[in-house]
Amino acid sequence: MKDLFERIIENKGPLGKWASLAEGYFAFPKLEGPISNRMHFNGQEVITWSINDYLGLANHPEVRKADADAAIDYGMAYPMGARMMSGHTKFHEQLEQELADFVHKENAYLVNYGYQGMVSAIDALVTKNDVIVYDMDAHACIIDGMRLHPGKRFTFRHNDIESFETNIKRAVKNAAETHGGVLVITEGVFGMRGEQGILKEIVALKQQYNFRLLVDDAHGFGTLGKTGAGTGEEQGVQDAIDVYFATFAKSMAGIGAFFAGQKDVIQYLKYNMRSQIFAKSLPMAMVKGALKRLDMIRTMPELKDKLWENVNALQNGLKERGFNIGATNTCVTPVFLEGEIPEAMVMVKDLRENYKIFCSIVVYPVVPKGMILLRLIPTTAHTLEDVDITLKAFSSIREKLEGGVYKKLSASIVV
Repeated sequence: MKDLFERIIENKGPLGKWASLAEGYFAFPKLEGPISNRMHFNGQEVITWSINDYLGLANHPEVRKADADAAIDYGMAYPMGARMMSGHTKFHEQLEQELADFVHKENAYLVNYGYQGMVSAIDALVTKNDVIVYDMDAHACIIDGMRLHPGKRFTFRHNDIESFETNIKRAVKNAAETHGGVLVITEGVFGMRGEQGILKEIVALKQQYNFRLLVDDAHGFGTLGKTGAGTGEEQGVQDAIDVYFATFAKSMAGIGAFFAGQKDVIQYLKYNMRSQIFAKSLPMAMVKGALKRLDMIRTMPELKDKLWENVNALQNGLKERGFNIGATNTCVTPVFLEGEIPEAMVMVKDLRENYKIFCSIVVYPVVPKGMILLRLIPTTAHTLEDVDITLKAFSSIREKLEGGVYKKLSASIVV
């Protein structure tokens, strides 16, 4: 019998094998100072494009005051215990009702974390007789939720309605044999590439195939739709989303998440989601802070307007300069380049140290081998000057990448 840790020590994984070179700089970097368009990294100020603070609320004085006042009034521990036992308050209920109203649903359920909330919700919604159909590019929280599912599941090619219909037919046939139902799971916005999910096309097939739809709209909530109610509102199909999910980690610049839908379904989740039944309630400071954030999203449309001014300036500028930003139709701005991991490391170091630009770097296995994805997240806090500086910097690093400069410099990087 082998020692369990033998494999772990010998094979550190596709990302872990780079830890000695990456940790503290490319992985687990330390951004310091107030959350904003410009922060400090490695001892110098950088333009920051890697913070999901879409509406610039994280460091907004009204938000900081609401957070601070709530912390003074309640501390960071109250309420103690899980919601079902001792961690429930009228403010949790108030936030749930306001969230439900905002996303045009009958009821909502507040959860303490988005990732574990989604995992637990999938586990609660389906039994071994039910079938799941999901987009192959679904977020890790969805994939992990399905690992708990003992029944059948089928995946369809990303945003491919023909592939979806092929697999929904397979799912319906299987569910008829097991006397179960079908749950379709997709995303409102795919956070890596910035594409909206094909919600409208999927919804058009609901009546024909009789499935239910769960949508993870973490990146759409607050940024899309006339009022900011998300991708469903943007595409005119919010009513057809059976279970709507969004986190506070993006537009709300906080911690927590919620599910929204018809009353009976939300009530079922409240009494059957193990991640909430057996975990501590969201602290009052987060709840009161979220109420303030939601109020600002509702009453200050200029926040979203400024966000999209910056988004359009950045994305149009990149396209005009010939950059490949994929099929994004949201705030998420991917820039696709060709190169290997060592080249990517040298390039990003150059970008951060010499051009003072900090953005996220994504390489294999998240994207295919030979591809480098630089992901930029525009926010309301950014300025058009930030955009202009960044566009010039990207033109410069692309020239070095294509000219082989980074390849030569990376020759000594080995694992």
